This record gives sequence, C-alpha cells and structure tokens, in this order.
Amino acid sequence: MTTRTASLLTRFALMLALALSLGACGGGGGGGEGAPTEPETPPPQVQPADPTGPGELKSSSMIAEIPAAEIVKVLNGAGFGSAGFMPRYAVRAHRLEYLTTDADGQPVQASGLVAVPVKAAGAKSPVLGYQHATIFRDAEAPSNNATPSELSVVLASLGFVVVAPDYVGYGASKGRPHPYLLSGPSAAAVTDFLTAAATWRRHNAVADNGQLFLTGYSEGGYVTMAAHRALQAAGSGLLAGLHVVVPGGGPYDVQATLDGILDMVRDEVPVLGALLDPGLLRHLGSSLRRELREELLKRLLPEDADVVLDTRFIDFFLADDVQAIARISSVHEWKPEVPVRMFHGRDDRTVPYNSASSTLYHMQSRGAGDLVSLTDCTAVPASHLGCVPGYLLFMLSQFAAVARDL
Repeated sequence: MTTRTASLLTRFALMLALALSLGACGGGGGGGEGAPTEPETPPPQVQPADPTGPGELKSSSMIAEIPAAEIVKVLNGAGFGSAGFMPRYAVRAHRLEYLTTDADGQPVQASGLVAVPVKAAGAKSPVLGYQHATIFRDAEAPSNNATPSELSVVLASLGFVVVAPDYVGYGASKGRPHPYLLSGPSAAAVTDFLTAAATWRRHNAVADNGQLFLTGYSEGGYVTMAAHRALQAAGSGLLAGLHVVVPGGGPYDVQATLDGILDMVRDEVPVLGALLDPGLLRHLGSSLRRELREELLKRLLPEDADVVLDTRFIDFFLADDVQAIARISSVHEWKPEVPVRMFHGRDDRTVPYNSASSTLYHMQSRGAGDLVSLTDCTAVPASHLGCVPGYLLFMLSQFAAVARDL
C-alpha cells in the first residue's frame, strides 16, 4: 500500500475550497430377497454450469510465481518481519478476465488477480476477497502488480487463495471511468469476480475449503462493505461460506464522510466557511457546477495519473443531492447477517472516523447487535496511513480465529 492511495477525498475537499475561492441428487438399488447385496455406487458429482453474463470467466493466464523467501525479504525490509506476518508458501499469480457491469449497468470485461499458495497436491485453502485502496495508476492494479510487495501476494503466502479485483477502470477495462464511491458497480466488480474465480478454481483443480473472508482498506473498505451488502441483498450462494468481513478506514457513510472533511477544511481555513455551505453549491447553476467539476478533477488527480474517474459522486455533492448520495453511494444503512469487524483511526483526516461510527450506529439500530463492531486504531496519531499496519494485524487476527487449512 502506498502513500498515493490515501488522499483522494481530502484532495477533493481542499480543491473544492480552492476552486470556490477561485469561482446435488442421490439414488440406489438392491437385489431381490436372498440375492447378494451390491455395494451402492455413489451418485456422480454434478458440476454447476459455468455462468454466462456477469460473473462469466473469459480468460486466464499465469503471470508469476513468487518464492516465499522473496516475500519474507520484502516484509523484513518494510519493518514487518516481527509483526506477525510469517509467509509459509510460494505464490502463483494468475490474471483472470471476466464480465461485470459498469456504472450504467452495461457489460464490461474486467480483470483481477488470483494469488494461490503453492501447497501439496489436493490441499485446501480458505478464500480471501481483498479489495485494494484508491490508486491513480493502472500499473498499481493487482493483476498488473503481482510482486512480492503486493498485499494480495503477501496474504496468499500465509495460506489463503486471494481473489483481488482490479475494479472497472483498471487492467482489462482501463480507459473506462472508474466508479469511485458508486456502490452498485463497486459491488459488482467484486461479486462477479468471486464468481469467475470460483469457475477458474473448479476448472484448474484449485481446492478451497468452503470458507470465504472479505477485507479492504480505505476505498477497499468501502468496496468490501458494498460487496457484502450486495451479496446479502441478492441471497447469493456465496453467503453460505462467508465467515467474517473486515473493512478498514472506509467512507461507508459517504455524506458523513464529506461533511466531516468539509468541517476540517472550515476549521483550517475559516474564511472559506461561508463558501463551503452545502446550500450554496446547489444554487451555482448546472453550467457553473460543470466548470467547477472540471477544475476539481484537474486538481484531484496526480499529473501521472492514468485512471479516469466517474464524476457522479462529485456531481451529487455539488448539487447538494443528499438523497442521491444516500441511494447511489452510501453503504451503511442495512443489517448484516455475518460478522462485520470495522477498524478506524480517530485522527483520520482522509476518511473521518464518523463514517465508521455512523455505520456502527445505523447497523446496530437495525438489530445487528454484536455482529457489528468498531475497533479503534491505537497508532499515535491514529491517521489514515498510520493505521494501515494496525489494520493489517487486526484483520489477520480476526481471520486467524476461524480460518482453517492455512
């Protein structure tokens, strides 16, 4: 995870301030009375049909095999050698292409990484769906970055089969607008890739043990929450294996996140307080809002960025469309039926803590009870990037308590 991944929302708020200031089945049989009994033949295993449409596997290729020693070397160099990361396996990295849908519900061929620990023949593994944080360059997408330092690879070296989507806008779908903070296509990129990866495992005799875990940090935490909600809403068969979901540092309550960031900007630049009143943005007029959006985008992305952002979440905010943000973006108002263990820092100025605390409140008010929890990062300060090591250790501890066959 890189320092480039943590700042999109903060950059959004600061640039807004600047721009405003500038304007199976069975059977059997037997013989008759007195006839010798024939042993029953087990019914044939009925393989599920490969899906077509969303979730359809289109192609696969092996892209690297990374020795465990190289992963250990990278972790030691990054200061994680004594932090609970103990790679045990070499990792084979595969790039899969599959069908999903974009922000307009149109089919798109996307890609992702499946990282497989090299175990004894027939050995099983739990499946871990890992969703990456915000990135600005296509080269940083998981299937383009199968190196010893890629977190998907590190997690696979611990014994998980890791399924990491690139998201729409990266990898095979580079050039398409990335649906940043749009819950529907964000969830689809994950759920469809989980389906495609299951097809690939079945065809390639990569055994899983039926356990599924989901995790991600920052945008990855948001996408993880969106995917979990979508799986539950659809009654997906994947839910039967889902054990624990660990989202960290995510903007699940998008309105609370943006409001919190703007409050911080007001505190730091009081003269802009009046300009940042949400009602003002609504009255700028559509043409002025479009110009403001273009100025924001110029300032939001680094000069070497090669990703295209879908601007809808910006447009909703500039129009002060609270209902659209709630309907299209936020993922905090529902009741999960599988444990959700959030992790967040109280000093986070990229994704304010109130996004997580609001999510905890809304889920528990719907009866989730102890199924949902929020653990505070203990780093000093408990900043967005400063809490990444704590999140990793927390996430692994949550999975280690229930994961088998590592």
